[in-house]
Amino acid sequence: MTKLPIEAVLPSLKETLMIHTNAVLVAPPGAGKTTRIPLALLHEPWLGGRRILMLEPRRLAARSAARYMAASLGEGVGETVGYRVKLDTKVGPRTRIEVITEGILTRMLQEDPSLEDVGAVIFDEFHERSLHADLGLALCLQSQAVLREDLRILVMSATLEAEPVASLMNDAPVITSEGLSFPVETRYAARKPEGRIEPAAARCIAEALENDDGDLLVFLPGEGEIRRVEALLNETASLRSRSVRITPLYGNLAQEAQDVAIAPSKPGERKIVLATAIAESSLTVEGVRIVIDAGLARVPRFSPRTGMTRLVTVPVSRASADQRRGRAGRTAPGVCYRLWTEQDDRNLDPRSVPEIAEADLAPLALELAQWGVTDPEELLWIDPPPAAAYAQARELLRGLGALGDGGAITPHGKSMAELGLHPRLAHMLLQAASLGFGRLACELAALLNERDILRSEGAAPDADLRLRIEALRRHARERTERQQPAAYQGFRVDTAACRRILAEAAQWQRSLRLYPAGADGDGDGDIDACGILLAFAYPDRIGQRRPNGRFLLRNGRGAAFLDVQPLASTSYLVAAELDDHGAESRIYLAAPVEQHELERHLSDQLMEETAVRWDSATQSVRARKRLYLGALLLKDAQVANPDPQLALTAMLEGIAQEGLSLLTWTRAARQLQQRLCFMHRVDPAWPDASDAALLAALDQWLAPHLYGVRSRAELERLHVADMLEAWITWDQRRELDAYAPTHIVVPSGSRIPIDYSDPDAPTLAVRLQEMFGLTETPRIGRGKVPLTLHLLSPAQRPVQVTKDLASFWSNAYFEVKKDLKGRYPKHYWPDDPLVAMPTNRAKPRT
Repeated sequence: MTKLPIEAVLPSLKETLMIHTNAVLVAPPGAGKTTRIPLALLHEPWLGGRRILMLEPRRLAARSAARYMAASLGEGVGETVGYRVKLDTKVGPRTRIEVITEGILTRMLQEDPSLEDVGAVIFDEFHERSLHADLGLALCLQSQAVLREDLRILVMSATLEAEPVASLMNDAPVITSEGLSFPVETRYAARKPEGRIEPAAARCIAEALENDDGDLLVFLPGEGEIRRVEALLNETASLRSRSVRITPLYGNLAQEAQDVAIAPSKPGERKIVLATAIAESSLTVEGVRIVIDAGLARVPRFSPRTGMTRLVTVPVSRASADQRRGRAGRTAPGVCYRLWTEQDDRNLDPRSVPEIAEADLAPLALELAQWGVTDPEELLWIDPPPAAAYAQARELLRGLGALGDGGAITPHGKSMAELGLHPRLAHMLLQAASLGFGRLACELAALLNERDILRSEGAAPDADLRLRIEALRRHARERTERQQPAAYQGFRVDTAACRRILAEAAQWQRSLRLYPAGADGDGDGDIDACGILLAFAYPDRIGQRRPNGRFLLRNGRGAAFLDVQPLASTSYLVAAELDDHGAESRIYLAAPVEQHELERHLSDQLMEETAVRWDSATQSVRARKRLYLGALLLKDAQVANPDPQLALTAMLEGIAQEGLSLLTWTRAARQLQQRLCFMHRVDPAWPDASDAALLAALDQWLAPHLYGVRSRAELERLHVADMLEAWITWDQRRELDAYAPTHIVVPSGSRIPIDYSDPDAPTLAVRLQEMFGLTETPRIGRGKVPLTLHLLSPAQRPVQVTKDLASFWSNAYFEVKKDLKGRYPKHYWPDDPLVAMPTNRAKPRT
C-alpha cells in the first residue's frame, strides 16, 4: 500500500482520541485522510467493537471511499467496509465501517439518539458546510453531551478554518497534516469570457490537449453545460483524430458511468472528464494533470420573501478554486487553466456561504421538531439558522399539519419525518395514500427530485406535469434499457433519469406499504389527480387564472407562463416549479386542478366571508358571500337578507363615505342642527352637531333609526329633525326652546325667526320700525349671547347691522332716519324711537 502523508499524523490522532472524545483534522487534498483514518481507528480500544460512521457529502464519494478501503483489506464492499447511500446500501453483519451520506446520519440519530452500536462519527470534507453536515454535528454533540459521553466525533476537512469548529466541540484538539501535492502552474484567461461559458471551455480544452500532457478534469456548473461542452468537443475535428475519451461526471449520472469517469485511462488514451463540483473533493480522478476551471458553481438559494428555492449560478469561492486547482497536482506536476482573469481572481470570496445561511429550512425545522427541539439555540451551531427563514419554515410546517399550536411535532409530522423527504413532498405522499393515489404521489415526488425528463432542442417542453407522468409510465411499460433518450409527443425522454425516478418511486411505495408496488390507483386514469396532489405539497402555489391569462397565486404573488401554454387557459393550476424573479414569477412546471377538488380536500384551509358593503353605484347596501383560499376568491354570491347588524354597519359606512347629503335636510332639520351647534358653543356639554361631528357620531344619533334601511331611497324618507331631537335629553329639549328659540317676538308683535347659520353670531333680520321702543338688544343662550340685528328698510334691505341697539338709537338712527324718510316718505319715522309705537305696517294704527 502506498504511503500517504496522513500516516505521519496517525499516531498523534490515535493518542488524541484516546484522551479526548473530539478532534479536528485539517489535511489538504491527496493526504489520504478519507481512506486511511477509518481503517487506522478500527482496532482502537475505545471503539470496543462498535462501528465507525464516516459521512461523505456525495454518493459517488461514499461508494468510492468504501470500495477503496475494502480493496485495501482484500475484501469486497459489504464485509468490513460498507456504505449506505440513497437507493443503494451495501453492508453486512460483519461491517464495522460504514461510509454514509449525510442525510442518512440524521435518520440514524432520529431512530437511535444514543447511537449505541457506534463508537465514532467522522465528518469528512466538513468545509463544504452542507445543511445536513451542520445538523448532524449539532445532533451528535447533543447526543454526546446528554447520552453518550464516550462517543468520538472527528471533523475532517481540507480547507476548514479549524478554530471555530474546534471551539464548538469543547475546544477540541486540532491536528494538521501535510498533503501530497506537486507543483501546479496556474494560467488565467486574458479576458473574461463573454456570453455562455461552453465555447470558452471547449477552446481551452483543445489548447490544453495540444500543449500539455495528462488527462483533463474540467469543472462546469451543471449537467446542461457538461452536455453542451461535450457536443462542442464531438464536433471538433482535431479531437476526433486523437485517442481521446470524453466522460461526464455529475451527481445524477448512473453509477457505472461515474465509475468509468474516475477510473484510470487505457494505455495510449487521454481522458477528458467534464465534471460538476462533485469532483472537487472526497475522490480522486485517476490520471488528471490538467484542470480547467470555469469558476462557476450551481447552488440552491432560498427566498424567504417568496418561500421558493431556485438554483443559481455563482462564482466559486477562493477555497473551492484552490481545491479544484489542487486536483491537477495529485500524482505529478500539473497545470490549472482558470477561465477568469487575475483581476477577477482577486475579487473572489474567501469561502463559500454555508448552506444553512441560504437554504430552505423546512427540512431542518422538521428534523429539530422530531428531535424535540423547538428553539435552535438549544443546540450548538457554527452558524445558527437565520431567524426569519427558520420562522417561515415553522409556519409552513404548521400549515402542513406537522407542528401543533405549541410548536411540538404532531403524529402526522412524525410520519412525515420518517419518510426522509422534503416536508412538502412527505405531506403529499401521506395525504395521497389515504385517498388511493399513493403510486401517483410517489412518482410525482421522484419526478420533482429529478431534473426534467423531457428535453427539447428548441422551445421549452410543455409545462404540464401530467405529460411527464405519462412519459414515465410509458417508459416503465416498455422496460427500455436504452441509454439514449426516447421520444414522447415530440420531446426527447431521458430514459436514464426515468429509471432513477422509477427506482426512487418504488422505494417510497415500499415506505408507504403499497404492496405490490403501484397497486393503488387506476392505471393511467389517476393522472388527473396530479393537480390536487401538488396542492397538498404546494398549497401556497395554487394559482387562479386572471382575465389577462396570468395567474394569481394563493400567497398573493403573480405568476405567468413564459410562452404560450395549453395550461394558460385552465381556471386553476398548481405550480410545482417557478422562479421568484420580479413581481411576477415564471411557471415552468404545473398541473391543473378543479375548484371542487380544492373545496373538498382543502376545506380546513378555506375562509368564508359574508361581505356586506355600501355600493356607490346603486346607492344601497349589497351583501355577498365569498369563499377564499388565501388570496384566491373561489365563490362570490349575493345574499338576500344579510345580518341586520352587518347591514347597519355597511349603511353607516356608506353615509360616512358619501356624506350627509344622502339625508333629506328640511329647513326645520337644518335649523335644529344649527341651534344645537349654537348651544354647543354656549355649553360644550351639549353635543356637537356640525357636519363633521355628525359624520363622526353616526352610530350615536343616526344608527338607532337605520335598522331595516338599506338604500338611499329608504334613507331619504327618514326625518332628520326627529332623529336629532331624539339625540338630546328631555331637559336639553326644554332648554333648547328656552335658550335657543326658533323665533323671537319683537315690539311690533311679529314673531321673527332667528338665523343660527353662524353659531357664533345668531342673527335676527327685522324691519327697523318693528323695533321702536326696545332699548336693549335681545339676548339668547341663557342671556349670554346678544343677537346680531340686521335692521331692514321697508323694502327688506339691511340699513344697519348691530349688536348694540341702544347705541344705534342714540347715535346712528338719526342719520338712517334722514335717508329712509327721503326714500319712504309715507312711512312712520319718529324723532324719538325709544317712545315711538312699533309697527309692522307703514304707520302704526291709531
